[in-house]
Amino acid sequence: MTASYPGIDRRKYARLLAKTLPAVIETEDQNERMLREVERLIDKGQDNLSAEEQTLFKLMIRLIEDFEEHYQLNAATPVAILKELMAARGLQPKDLWEVFGSKNLTSEVLNGNRDISKSKAKALAEFFHVSAELFI
Repeated sequence: MTASYPGIDRRKYARLLAKTLPAVIETEDQNERMLREVERLIDKGQDNLSAEEQTLFKLMIRLIEDFEEHYQLNAATPVAILKELMAARGLQPKDLWEVFGSKNLTSEVLNGNRDISKSKAKALAEFFHVSAELFI
């Protein structure tokens, strides 16, 4: 392990791993526990973390991000994702008229009266620079 991670003391890192037990997060409770561990390290301060703690911190952040990414995407509908992307970029429905081809179609989709077609999903993907699968 030391060859792959220079500066890491295997025994210290093993003790940290045994204490925190990082693993793939599958439940909200596991996520909360991992967030508490991360907060503990944040409170310690970036400059005060050992190499072993920094490595553990990066691992736990990755596990949290993976869980939250899948958790959020699975819970969100294509329209909810569209609305979130619009909000994040400060866009109004009129900003999507050209993407959808009309004011009416834009309104129908945003109000949930019409699904996003595959062709419109591709257009939205290009517009927002994301995967079209988010909108299907």
